[in-house]
Amino acid sequence: MNSRKDQLAAIDRLLTIMDELREQCPWDRKQTFESLRHLTIEETYELGDAILERNLEEIKNELGDLLLHIAFYAKLGSEEKAFDMADIAHSISEKLIHRHPHIYGDVKVENEEDVKKNWEALKLKEGKKSVLSGVPKGLPALVKAQRIQDKVAGVGFDWEAPEQVKEKVQEEWNELKAEIEKGDQDAMEAEFGDLLFSLINYARFLKINPDTALERTNQKFTKRFSYLEAKAQALGKSLHEMTLAEMDVFWEEAKKQ
Repeated sequence: MNSRKDQLAAIDRLLTIMDELREQCPWDRKQTFESLRHLTIEETYELGDAILERNLEEIKNELGDLLLHIAFYAKLGSEEKAFDMADIAHSISEKLIHRHPHIYGDVKVENEEDVKKNWEALKLKEGKKSVLSGVPKGLPALVKAQRIQDKVAGVGFDWEAPEQVKEKVQEEWNELKAEIEKGDQDAMEAEFGDLLFSLINYARFLKINPDTALERTNQKFTKRFSYLEAKAQALGKSLHEMTLAEMDVFWEEAKKQ
């Protein structure tokens, strides 16, 4: 692995290249905070895919893409005389020191939960109006629910045991079934949302990341369906021409792969 000196030299090289691109490349000269935003989000999702696939080479590459974006934002900030890469690094360093008094101060903690509770308490002392103010509005709904539950649990608003959450899931399922019988679409949607929220909460108690779990299922389904499509193509058929029973034969084969 590279030494600390080599790592710092690599960052310096990136910042130098960023300066040159901003000055000489028509595309790079044109970019703004706003124009880069959606690209940064896309790169973050690509990193997430690489992590789920446990592809270390791709993780490295996608981290490089994200680091480029950070360097780009730093360059834009310096042009507006607002901040540069050093300010960014110092800002997060100061935040980490302040929010880890059990490392850099005299606070004692027993476990990870104590650390999370201290973190949320410190954020409120820093002027946050709400525990939930740090949850981005633009997060996908599933991830947002997960973060909301993590945040409120950090200040003690939580169930005491997994069994209680399991019972809540069952309660929400029964309420959804009742609304399905009534046929009220709006009420069904509301109860379905409550059920999902409860399932996400239950996942937290089971130490399962619901977003990761769902994405694993997405990938598994996609792989099996691709197998089904390939088998149908090998037979010279389209899926529209096959019965569900015929498709199910290949689906069961795919499950055994």
